[in-house]
Amino acid sequence: MRHFGHVAPEVRERLFHREPCDFTADSPARVLAAALGATLYSPATRPRLADDIVKQTRRGVVSMVLCLEDSIDDAEVPDAEANLVRQFGLLAEQCADTELPLLFIRVRAPEQIPDLVRRLGASVRLLSGFVLPKFTEERGIPFLESLTSAEAASGRRLFAMPVLESPDLLYRESRGETLAGIFRAVDKYRDRVLALRLGVTDFCSAYGLRRAPDMTAYDVQIVASVIADVVNVLGRADGTGFTVTGPVWEYFRVQERMFKPQLRRSPFSPEAEDLRAALIEHDMDGLLREISLDRANGLLGKTCIHPSHVPPVHALSVVSHEEFSDAQDILRPDRCGGGVLRSAYTNKMNEVKPHRAWAERTLQRAEVFGVANEDIGFVELLAAGIPG
Repeated sequence: MRHFGHVAPEVRERLFHREPCDFTADSPARVLAAALGATLYSPATRPRLADDIVKQTRRGVVSMVLCLEDSIDDAEVPDAEANLVRQFGLLAEQCADTELPLLFIRVRAPEQIPDLVRRLGASVRLLSGFVLPKFTEERGIPFLESLTSAEAASGRRLFAMPVLESPDLLYRESRGETLAGIFRAVDKYRDRVLALRLGVTDFCSAYGLRRAPDMTAYDVQIVASVIADVVNVLGRADGTGFTVTGPVWEYFRVQERMFKPQLRRSPFSPEAEDLRAALIEHDMDGLLREISLDRANGLLGKTCIHPSHVPPVHALSVVSHEEFSDAQDILRPDRCGGGVLRSAYTNKMNEVKPHRAWAERTLQRAEVFGVANEDIGFVELLAAGIPG
């Protein structure tokens, strides 16, 4: 699979200076962590789940979470598990030669992991791992132990994606120790932890809050402070950090608007004005702003609950030609001693040593999301990525 693989080859050639790479569920963990992109959540109760997965594959989705936790009623869990096993069986039968997204199951309890792996049988080959809810050191270790034993029993590499959403992480008096404990847990199982996911909805719930569609997670200061501390402890670029993904955007229909739209006209050509109007009409301008803030704050990828959120996440994940040029200049072998140089675009200073970690992360993103041509911006990438 590859990002923008659903786009016609001739269109990709026009869009990309370097096209996104191909990858599979068996690719190295560093590639998969960067390539998660917009991870689409779906309740495991959906009766045509296998068909939904195939459909979303054709629309450009490369990672999905099939949820047995908050998205379904407590009483539905046994039926949802049975449906999940049945749908995996259908996928294994009908899609033997079809590249599917990276598939993860969000469980409620550690014992579900080995049980589901056993029940999946041969179709476990389609599974990439499990999403672990309300992760702390105390709660998380049993999940990670169960995953390790299930992996050994199945012979299938399985990854964990812990969700950081516990009130202990939110509350000031317990945040420091909770973060330290989370680090101890994920560091011990580093080879199995693909990415850390932020549960911002649960953070808001602890204080009876809900952000409006014209506000981002970063406008809710108590949430922004948690994101900052998570990145501070768990997202460092010194080799100890993990990929941390952006929070969910909850809106996908027209809402009453209090503030002005946040999308300027200047990036949109007259031909793309209809796209700008549609994005504003469906409150996507707020989503685009939050994605940009995610990246500025050290997050990569995003949890999504609606297919319409996928193209914006992927369009804004593509590396611009200017970013790529700067990163290459910074990482030139003859610059290993440091120094300062003017960017090839002659609009900024590139300081080799302080900007090296940024450049390395940028080239990693460029590998999986590609590099846009010099005259291509997010508008063209977004328009091309939206399924016809």
